[in-house]
Amino acid sequence: MYEFKKRSDRFDFFESFENPLINITYNLEVPDFLTFCKSKQLPPFHFFLFCLMRSLESVEAFRYRTFEGNIIRIDDVTASYTVMNEDQSLNYTRFENSSDLHTFIKRSLESKVIAESSRALINTGIELHPREMKNYVFITSIPWLDFTSIQHPVYSFKSADIPAVAWGKFKKSDGKINFSFSVQAHHGFVDGYHIHMLGKTLAEKIQENLI
Repeated sequence: MYEFKKRSDRFDFFESFENPLINITYNLEVPDFLTFCKSKQLPPFHFFLFCLMRSLESVEAFRYRTFEGNIIRIDDVTASYTVMNEDQSLNYTRFENSSDLHTFIKRSLESKVIAESSRALINTGIELHPREMKNYVFITSIPWLDFTSIQHPVYSFKSADIPAVAWGKFKKSDGKINFSFSVQAHHGFVDGYHIHMLGKTLAEKIQENLI
């Protein structure tokens, strides 16, 4: 449990706060995957999402949640990202994770089509068992903006233990991609160091998959 017992006093400290969240937005630089995706006819968003999910699984701090008064570890992390439907309103996707790039992309694209074509708001998680919801990571892409901060909607700060990740417009420069990268998580589990490690791991996962 990434030595969670050594961290339990930190969790108890932040859990006592009315708002125990940490939310950091910074500029992240990663290898140029856009050129690679174009050459391989891969959708860049879904390639990037695949690398992000592998990174969230690799940085252990992002696997922890609270449930019924206990600390639990998530084994099967589930991505839910926003899309824009035909009415230019947001909707949510949900699909089964996969460690295989092409399977992941196929499932992600199928989920995207369903969410985009639905005028009704779907995949909110309300229909799930509360324990199932804990598997989630909330994903938002804002490709039109180079933003400097973001505040995610939170139903209750005290129970907001599901990480949320957002990024902005991709900008190519000297063989690299730069973009705004934002991570929100429960400070009882995640510190600024872990957010740094997530960005570092993401850059590494992208490089590993440029094959």
